[in-house]
Amino acid sequence: MAETQFTPRVFSGIQPSGNLHLGNYLGAVKHFVDMQNAGEYETVYCMVDLHAITAKLLDPDELRSNTRELCASFIASGIDPEKSILINQSQVPEHAQLAWIFNCIARMGWMQRMTQYKDKAGKNAEAASLGLLAYPALMAADILLYHGTHVPVGDDQKQHLELTRDIAAKFNHDYGVDFFPITEPVIRGAATRVMNLQDGTKKMSKSDPADKTRINMTDDADTIAKKIRKAKTDPDPLPDAFDDLAERPDARNLVNIYAALADIAPQAVLDQHAGSLFGHFKVALADLAVDKLAPIASEMSRLMDDPAEIDRILGRGAERAREITVPILEQTYDIVGMLRS
Repeated sequence: MAETQFTPRVFSGIQPSGNLHLGNYLGAVKHFVDMQNAGEYETVYCMVDLHAITAKLLDPDELRSNTRELCASFIASGIDPEKSILINQSQVPEHAQLAWIFNCIARMGWMQRMTQYKDKAGKNAEAASLGLLAYPALMAADILLYHGTHVPVGDDQKQHLELTRDIAAKFNHDYGVDFFPITEPVIRGAATRVMNLQDGTKKMSKSDPADKTRINMTDDADTIAKKIRKAKTDPDPLPDAFDDLAERPDARNLVNIYAALADIAPQAVLDQHAGSLFGHFKVALADLAVDKLAPIASEMSRLMDDPAEIDRILGRGAERAREITVPILEQTYDIVGMLRS
């Protein structure tokens, strides 16, 4: 049997959980924009609001606002709704419909081994929602509903993508078809894990109660510069070689952030700034961060002032998405043996 040739297509999504920060931008959204503009793939980017309620239910108005804010951040960062398909997950019902099929393909043992499930469920797993356990099957449906061939991933999603590959392989094997692609990971670059500005051993997080630990995507120029000036560092100058920062997490974090914002390798940052003390380097980093991030915050604010326009963009995105998803779901149902009208 000839191997199926799938259209090169990227799928990725982010939960609309609010308080977007520099880690979200450098760890994900910036890569989404790069992949869109590279022209090598069709790109589908999603606000995964169904995933957002797996750990706990959110205030409905808050979820709607967070979804619009995430959409605004995508567009302000450079995602073009005409070049990419930009969608809100729950507006494309085929996501949930395919997820049920995959719930029946996946095995309980697979789900219970997921590290994120064990971390989020904690010691009282019986109190966790069924949605939290089934989360990876929905993620597999998100990707495979578009016959997604590539997914940009960070370390925290590698295991879920492996499960997506397992589900696709089991479906294809059980039904004797070559229908779903075995999705390939696209590993992100230097600043995949942007760390806390006050503790370089911890990941930057929206849940940290101290706002100075992160740069929010809504921060203005003065706030961005102030947070970088006050970021924790050490008294030593920057070294000649990046490997020499292995035991200097705060310094390494700022070099990684500079590299990601400037689209250069971390070593290239040191080639420019070796020997500099952090008082000097932080000025250069603050100028770069303001130049790159302040326009995004300004455009996000403009977009959030017109929620009807965001809703129109997402409505159009759902229409475009369903041109892909409806035929794929119908073919899936046909393979499984479900009657169609």
